[in-house]
Amino acid sequence: MTTAHTALLDQLRQTVGTANVLTDGDLSAYEQDWRKRETGKSLAVVRPANTLEVAAVVKACVQAGVSIVPQGGNTGMVVGSTPDASGNQVVLSLLRMNSVRTLDGGNLTVTVDAGCVLQTLQEVCEKAGFLFPLSLAAEGSCTIGGNLGTNAGGTQVVRYGNTRELCLGLEVVTAQGEIWDGLSGLRKDNTGYDLRHLMIGSEGTLGVITGATMKLYPLPVAQLTAMAAVPSLDAAVQLLGLAHQHLSAGLTGFEVMGKFALSLVTKHFPQQRAPFQDSDAPYCVVLENSDQESEAHARERFERLLEVAMEEGCVVDAVVAESITQARALWHIRESIPLAQAQEGLNIKHDISIAVSRIPEFVRLTDAQLEQAYPGVRLVNYGHLGDGNLHYNVQAPAGADAEAFLRDDEKGVNAIVYDMVDQFRGSISAEHGVGSLKRDKLVQHKSPVALDMMRAIKQALDPLNTMNPGRVL
Repeated sequence: MTTAHTALLDQLRQTVGTANVLTDGDLSAYEQDWRKRETGKSLAVVRPANTLEVAAVVKACVQAGVSIVPQGGNTGMVVGSTPDASGNQVVLSLLRMNSVRTLDGGNLTVTVDAGCVLQTLQEVCEKAGFLFPLSLAAEGSCTIGGNLGTNAGGTQVVRYGNTRELCLGLEVVTAQGEIWDGLSGLRKDNTGYDLRHLMIGSEGTLGVITGATMKLYPLPVAQLTAMAAVPSLDAAVQLLGLAHQHLSAGLTGFEVMGKFALSLVTKHFPQQRAPFQDSDAPYCVVLENSDQESEAHARERFERLLEVAMEEGCVVDAVVAESITQARALWHIRESIPLAQAQEGLNIKHDISIAVSRIPEFVRLTDAQLEQAYPGVRLVNYGHLGDGNLHYNVQAPAGADAEAFLRDDEKGVNAIVYDMVDQFRGSISAEHGVGSLKRDKLVQHKSPVALDMMRAIKQALDPLNTMNPGRVL
């Protein structure tokens, strides 16, 4: 450790307290990514308690020439919030900044610290009679700052949009250690560039999000969940159109799951009893209907939708949950797919988006190419069909060495999938971000003009490359 590093650590201890500058012991929770693909080594993990401390930490690191890796719950999928192996980066953990600052029911907004865990925010808002609709599998540990940094999606984007659409204001510590207070909570503010949107989705490369003002909605009077077996992806898209027609804004969830993806849940979590296990239907869909009138009204509309869908042949069987317990069980099946896939072995993950109408054609053509190039390969296809986002994952052939498949064939598999995404004018990252895992792919699959604009923004806001270097760009 250099003399400059020692002096920096002393200064950081004075700023946030000795107990909140971690340099020894097991720091894997901060230094290893969630998927355990990479493990880095930090100079220190620093845990500030408030925005003023964050600003002081950033200024100290800038003066010492040390780069910063902002981190929330460290649940990201693209290795975007873990340090490199140099031992020269400071991990800036915001987990101590976990307060819900204010809830303004009249303005339908809530202002929170960036380190507030998503599930905590959901529960606080629900207790106050409001809905904060962002919902994803990692909600018990991911944080609002991380959700904003990656512009997280989740299961209710079809109705409420990504995290970006839920944010009305930000508090940010810049790469120079200055504090920008943009927590107005205004829905209209046309006074120049919208700096909020620069920060959302920037993955900590432009500044540190320390607080946010988010939108709230009235709690629905009733919320019903159904699962439907469909004869094809084309039928699933047809069902989505009918759901928009019959439920309108009441459609708050529309998830698709391939038969093989569901079989992995049954195999690894046999206590979960998925409907239609003996059905020949290649896909199932989970639908959610939220209603502001009554449960009877919600059920009537839901059942009428499914009745019409069966008449038109886009649904072969369906079940509507009769209780909250049954609804949670249906959603738990969907949310267990990533865990079941991990139990099956290492796999090649894709988080892609395609225009909804073109997803069936994309899947047919890409499936065929992968099966030709890698005979026996198993496709774990599931995700947020309602907003065009598929987790189009690739598992090694049965009995094959999964680690060797990932090592030897990931590049080739990615080339097939991403080239097809380009042909369909889609995106190689729908909701997970870029991080370091997809950084080099971005150069191949994003417009050079767009990349030049992004580099210009990075240079303008972080000329010393202090903030999360080597990520995104």
